[in-house]
Amino acid sequence: MTQQMRAEFTVQDAHVYDHRSPIRWILSHLWRYHFLLVLGVICYVSAYTCFSLTRYMFGVAAEEITNPTRPDGLLLISLLILALSLGDGLSSLSGALSLETLSQRLARDSRLELYTSLLGKSQTFHNQQRVGDIMARSTDDINQMNFMINPGFLFIMDTVLGISVPLFMLATIRLELLLVPLLFVVSYALSVREYASRLTPIIDAQREAFGTMNASLEETISGIEVVKATAREDFERQKFRKYAREYRRWVAKQGQTEATYLPNLFFAIALGFTFLHCLVLQQDGLLSAAGVISAMSLMTVLRWPVQVSVFSWSLVQQGVSGAARVLKIIKSEADLDENRDGYSATIRGDIRFEGVTFGFEDGIVLHDINLDIRAGETVAIVGQTGSGKSTLTELINRTYDVQQGRVLVDGVDVRDWSLDSLRAQIGRIEQDVFLFSRSIAENIAFGAPNATREQIEAAAREAQAHDFILRFKDGYETVVGERGVMLSGGQRQRIALARAFLSNPRILILDDSTSAIDSATEDEIQKAINRAQRGRTTLLITHRLSQIRWADRIVVMEGGRIVANGRHESLLATSVSYRRIFSRYDVALPPLQTAAAD
Repeated sequence: MTQQMRAEFTVQDAHVYDHRSPIRWILSHLWRYHFLLVLGVICYVSAYTCFSLTRYMFGVAAEEITNPTRPDGLLLISLLILALSLGDGLSSLSGALSLETLSQRLARDSRLELYTSLLGKSQTFHNQQRVGDIMARSTDDINQMNFMINPGFLFIMDTVLGISVPLFMLATIRLELLLVPLLFVVSYALSVREYASRLTPIIDAQREAFGTMNASLEETISGIEVVKATAREDFERQKFRKYAREYRRWVAKQGQTEATYLPNLFFAIALGFTFLHCLVLQQDGLLSAAGVISAMSLMTVLRWPVQVSVFSWSLVQQGVSGAARVLKIIKSEADLDENRDGYSATIRGDIRFEGVTFGFEDGIVLHDINLDIRAGETVAIVGQTGSGKSTLTELINRTYDVQQGRVLVDGVDVRDWSLDSLRAQIGRIEQDVFLFSRSIAENIAFGAPNATREQIEAAAREAQAHDFILRFKDGYETVVGERGVMLSGGQRQRIALARAFLSNPRILILDDSTSAIDSATEDEIQKAINRAQRGRTTLLITHRLSQIRWADRIVVMEGGRIVANGRHESLLATSVSYRRIFSRYDVALPPLQTAAAD
């Protein structure tokens, strides 16, 4: 088994699977329930043994008809055939039940492993993924793994046992009878190998095309408001049609490849030559008529395995291809490590940036940031769009890790903190509030799952949300729809504020969190925020003068650098960048002290 990979979230004592290759990964999942796998194989060996013996007994019955050995001989043979048929049926049923249970557990466990790994991926990873493609991997690709076991693996066993058991019984009749069937098996193996080599790239391309089509669908539905507002329905329809046709093209190529499957032809030839061989042996006195009947009955057993193998190899290849796509996501390591055994304590709220530089692939966002924030201090961070304000605060809870320098909380590098302990004590509310498609009460209590209804309502009152919640028919049990679509922007922000108040974080980050709230409501919420700020460190990212004036200190950013730092009145008098922010407000600006200007 492989070691657990770097991740922001893992489950302790979770089963560890082999990630070295898709096939090893699948086998490690299956071997977790090896009793079901072994039971299924035993049942199908028993089933094919009974089935083949039944065909063999047809020759014995023919011999009994021509040369009776006892008065009740045919009756005994008939009863034996009945018993063998019952054994075949019961064994097949038990084997199918075992494999179906195994396939469902494979789908459940692999889907859970994928979901857990997604929870552990960094924000950088998720920023680079298409949600629709991830959904395709977690649903359709894993379903293909399910079908790979049942009926795929079942058909494989049909193929292996349906060929090997009859051949073994042919050898018990007369060894020479294996000549033609063995030649057929060799041609069958070579043909299947060539068939699989042609099918594999087609299946891989088909799975990728499906993921692309699914991603396009998800993106369009998620942005349906923009699509309709810009009258781009026809463009989106044509785009989806292109992706759907590409997926159809690969499905058609799969069908064309399957249509050229040659083992069915080889079997027909082998059946004819085996019958001819039996007749030659019978004329030479080396095989009885009953032996001919038994031999040909056993040869007909091979028909079903050969016919079904065209589907079995397709199903297995689709499962392996789907597993490869799922495993690729699972094996992608996060940029951050949860550091489960790292530093853990109650946060006081001291924050320090020491020579911090950070950027993404397309360039540096923050340049040599040095900043001290005292515990309990309220600091407003202001600057033009793109100056790095939000990115700066995202380094505190390790949404991203610095590339140079350090970010310290209470004198401890955030990379040395236990990620769970660090993030559990930092609350963040952004302008684009995300709500889950759950009840309002569940959304408020998301960061405090053990909160009582009284605590939830108290937090809602502080956030000025209680009154509008009660106006809904179902009150706090109102389901807000996907991403909170049933609520206005201001309502969503008040729900997010209530969530933050309830979780009672030691560090509170408000990123333009009242932008969608009217001035009257903002005044009431600001009073609640002021109460919430007591005893905790608060960072405000805002351009609202009413909020900035509440801050103990203001940090001005421009181009990823801190260009000014101080109180409101002094910055108005000394900072060109700060004055530029308020130039659009109807406020009197003091004369600029050019000697101290940035």
